[in-house]
Amino acid sequence: MATQAQPVLTGADAQAIIDPANYVDWDSLLDRFDRLRSETPVVRVVNDEIHDPFWLVTSYDDVMRISKDNKLFLNSPRSVTFSDKNSGAFVKSITGGDPNLVRSLVALDAPTHPKYRRLTQDWFMPKNISLMEDEIRALAKVTVDRLVDAGGEADFVPLVSAPYPLHVVMQILGVPEADEQRMLFLTQQMFGGQDEDLNKSGMANMTPQQIMQLVVGAVADFEAYFAKLTEEKRANPTDDVASVIANAKVDGEHLSDRDMAGYYIILAAAGHDTTSASTAGAMMALARDPEQFARLKADRDLLPGIVEEAIRWTTPVQHFMRTAAEDTELGGQRIAKDDWLMISYIAANHDPSIFPDPRKFDATRSPNRHLAFGAGAHQCLGLHMARMEMKILFNELLDRIETLELAGEPVRAKSTFVGGLKTLPIRYSLSK
Repeated sequence: MATQAQPVLTGADAQAIIDPANYVDWDSLLDRFDRLRSETPVVRVVNDEIHDPFWLVTSYDDVMRISKDNKLFLNSPRSVTFSDKNSGAFVKSITGGDPNLVRSLVALDAPTHPKYRRLTQDWFMPKNISLMEDEIRALAKVTVDRLVDAGGEADFVPLVSAPYPLHVVMQILGVPEADEQRMLFLTQQMFGGQDEDLNKSGMANMTPQQIMQLVVGAVADFEAYFAKLTEEKRANPTDDVASVIANAKVDGEHLSDRDMAGYYIILAAAGHDTTSASTAGAMMALARDPEQFARLKADRDLLPGIVEEAIRWTTPVQHFMRTAAEDTELGGQRIAKDDWLMISYIAANHDPSIFPDPRKFDATRSPNRHLAFGAGAHQCLGLHMARMEMKILFNELLDRIETLELAGEPVRAKSTFVGGLKTLPIRYSLSK
């Protein structure tokens, strides 16, 4: 039974944490997290009519501790992302009681999680992904060609930062290029379900139930697509990750249809949406800072720093939920067995005790031990790929763009889970 320990967050603060519209105004959101971190870094969020109570965790040290202690803080007993009561009940009715709509790596605990992770882990190690460098460079060139052809002004998100990582991850999975737009649409419905522009519904202020119905539909389409792909890869395996998953066995058995679908979905969807957000964030920062852009053009040794800072500064995966396996203490608060916790990566990556002047985009920031990829056993499987993709793309961009500035105000997506820019209007001149 959950403790009644104070402090408790209610009212406007409690609502703001779960309201996707509140994540559009980035500075106001960071202001709120700064205040909560300084006052109550571990605080109970209560709104009995809407959701089960949970602990909001906003300090870097506490988020790191939870991320690394996978025995005490579990992924699978409850939903691994925030959901309200009605949506949670709806998901359980569809899955037969599983709180997670998609049974992917992020929703698994040991001993199942390490067995499943090992199936593809080697694929995403630097030694292996370096073999794809020429292929990815060719994709980056084609992507920047489109920007060059746009004539000096464009929306960077739909033209560059959304399609580029999608191309990369679809090649890794062995998905035909003709199907990429379908994958992008489904990903946006899954992760952008809270934003009317991304979910393609045209409806603003959708209810959580309407959003969940869109997400469920996207997941069903994903599952149908990958079921067909599995048949193809079992009949004719090729040198791609989809073939690995389709033919993999754990404890002597093929993965179940649900587990295979979850594996495909997490790679197909998470593998490009997050990199897209970080890429757009870096471009926005450089467009606002001509001096930093000029330094980067002159010194490509700064590129790794730009990439790392972009990932920290944007923090595309904004939270995950964990469940306490037993009674413990965190941030001076008593956490009871089965209590639900929201670890805010946004707040952790903007903790001034770890990152001086955290809202400043600084390519020279060192050390930069951000938590955007998580930590511990659940650290992002594709982190090396994301870094390589971004470095290759920005090398190509810097070769061909001479000057860069904003051509309008960027707009963030409405989302509590995976966030980032949905529009980034830029103006640029080309190198001679």
